[in-house]
Amino acid sequence: MYPLRGRLTKRADVILRDQKHNQEEKMYTKILVVDDDSYICDLLKTSLEKEGYEVRTAPDGYQAIDVFKKYEPDLVLLDIMLPGKSGKDVCTELRKFTNKPIIMITAKGEVVDKVVCLELGADDFVVKPFDMSELFARIKAVLRRCNTHDDPDDDEVIKFENIEISKQKYELKLNGKSVDIPPKELELLYFLASNYNRVFTRDQLLDKVWGFDYLGDSRTVDVHVKRLREKLEGVSDKWVLKTVWGVGYKFELTGN
Repeated sequence: MYPLRGRLTKRADVILRDQKHNQEEKMYTKILVVDDDSYICDLLKTSLEKEGYEVRTAPDGYQAIDVFKKYEPDLVLLDIMLPGKSGKDVCTELRKFTNKPIIMITAKGEVVDKVVCLELGADDFVVKPFDMSELFARIKAVLRRCNTHDDPDDDEVIKFENIEISKQKYELKLNGKSVDIPPKELELLYFLASNYNRVFTRDQLLDKVWGFDYLGDSRTVDVHVKRLREKLEGVSDKWVLKTVWGVGYKFELTGN
């Protein structure tokens, strides 16, 4: 009886420790909410603060850029439909100088809007009206993926002709010059290049690169591959990011 009580007490201590650790992580996590609807801003700010996050808000795209530079948030919740400078424009501008995760908020929910969000460099998206529990899950998932950037096991620099990929530094060099690239694109390229000549399905890539807790769909992979190809076009004829029709994608060494 007493040994069982001891094990249960130890298990409870572990749970409490993990909960405390998660709460402490949130206390140091800053989120910027950008939405022209004051009700939505207030609702998100209140809800996120109750979850333990530190929150700032911005009512339009112009203020969003200024607040981001001063506040330096860890994540941005960005409405796609903003007056003046749209959410799309804000996302594009942010990606010029930061790789912090961006979750787009859209009221339309159409496939084209989701694809556009990802093409602009967003890490995820939610569709209005959304459930708070879903939003919290997406925030946690995106932050968890971004927090793996410091994994010491990913310190190898992958090199092929005219290309170098460092996951530790999150740096892509083409023809010896650094190229701006969103974190998820680099992670996808790094994974495929480190497993060159091997074909992966979209679901396998979602699991390996985005993680099992990713709540999106396989079109995300297609969007990121398209953006990678635009960056890699004409760099070398010794390798190629290839589509294997009906299966998926691979980083193929051509041997030319």
